[in-house]
Amino acid sequence: MIPVNDLSRQAAHDRSALLAIADRVISSGWHMLGPELEHFEQAFAEFLGVSHVVGVGNGTDALELALRVVGVSAHDEVITAANAGGYGTCATLSIGAHPVFADVAGDTGLLDPIDVAARVSARTTAVIITHLYGQAADVERLRSLLPAHIRIVEDCAQAHGAKFGGRMVGSLGDISTFSFYPTKNLGAVGDGGAITTNDSAIAARARSLRMYGWSSRYTVAEPHGRNSRLDELQAAFLTHRLESLTLRNDRKRAIAAKYRQVNAHVFGRNDESYVGHLCVLVVNDRLSAREFLFERGVQTDVHYPIPDYRQPGWALTDVALPTTDTLCSSVMTVPCFPEMTEFEVDQVSSALAALGDYS
Repeated sequence: MIPVNDLSRQAAHDRSALLAIADRVISSGWHMLGPELEHFEQAFAEFLGVSHVVGVGNGTDALELALRVVGVSAHDEVITAANAGGYGTCATLSIGAHPVFADVAGDTGLLDPIDVAARVSARTTAVIITHLYGQAADVERLRSLLPAHIRIVEDCAQAHGAKFGGRMVGSLGDISTFSFYPTKNLGAVGDGGAITTNDSAIAARARSLRMYGWSSRYTVAEPHGRNSRLDELQAAFLTHRLESLTLRNDRKRAIAAKYRQVNAHVFGRNDESYVGHLCVLVVNDRLSAREFLFERGVQTDVHYPIPDYRQPGWALTDVALPTTDTLCSSVMTVPCFPEMTEFEVDQVSSALAALGDYS
C-alpha cells in the first residue's frame, strides 16, 4: 500500500544529521530562546524575503497571536475560509471574535476575493487567507478589494516556499503565520510555528506576546500574552531542513504534475505558485473513488470533509456556501511526498488515469 505520506523515509534520509544536531544543542545547555532560534529566524527571514520572523510554539498559536497583534479583539469579525481544516476559525474563536465565512473558488479551494469583499462589515478587522494545499493565493487581488484598515493575515502553514508574482508567501500580507508540524513541507521533529512580517512594531509585539507579554523580564506590558516558544532543538532541526526545502518542493511539484497529466481534476499549477503540500483532486463519488484506489494499492485521505460552520463542537451559524459544501464532499488526497519511488509514482498515476467515471 502506497501511503499518503511516510515521515519515516525522511527521517531515514537525514537521521545522522539530526542526531548530530541534537547532540550539539543538548550539550550547549541552552534550550530556549537562544542562538539556534535566532539563527533559524534569520535564515527563514532571508529565505522568505521578510524583515522579521518570530518563532512560536505551533501554527495555531501563530494564528491567534497574529490576530491579536494586528488588533483583533472580542466581538470583532474575521473573514476566513471554512474548508481549510478549522485552524483560522479556532484561533478566531479563542480570542472571542466571530468567524465570518466566505466561499471559495471551485478549481482551487482558495478564498474567492470578490465573495470576501461582499462579506465585509463595520465589525470586520481582519481576513485570514490560507494558501491551501500548497497553492499560493492572490493576496494583492484581495487587498485591492478591501478597505485599507482591514488587516490581511496569511496562513502559510501549507505553502512553505510557494510564490505568487515572484514573491514568497509569508511576505505578502500585513502579518503571516507558519506551522512546522512534521507533515508540512518544512517540518520539525515535533511541533513549532512562526509569525512573519515586514513591520518592526508588529514583530516587537509578537515577540512580547509569545513570552507572557513581557517588555522586560517579569514586566508584563502587553495583555493576552502566553508561553509560546519555538525551542532550540526544533529551531536547529528546521535550519537544517530549510537547506533542502526548495529541492523537496520541486520533487513534490513534479509528482503532482505527473498526476495532472493523466487526471485534469488535480489541484495546483506546474509553476512556483504550487509546492504540493497536499495533492488533492475532486471526484464525483468519493467513497467509490477511494475504494477504487485502495484496491490498486493507493492510500487516500480527505482534507477536509466538514466545513467549519458544520462542526458540532462550535455550533456556528450555518451559511450558504455552495462551492465550499461541494468541495468538502468531493475532495480527496493522494500520495505525494519527496521520498516516493518512481515505481510508486507510476502506480498512483496509472490508478488516477483509470478513475474514469468516479472523477
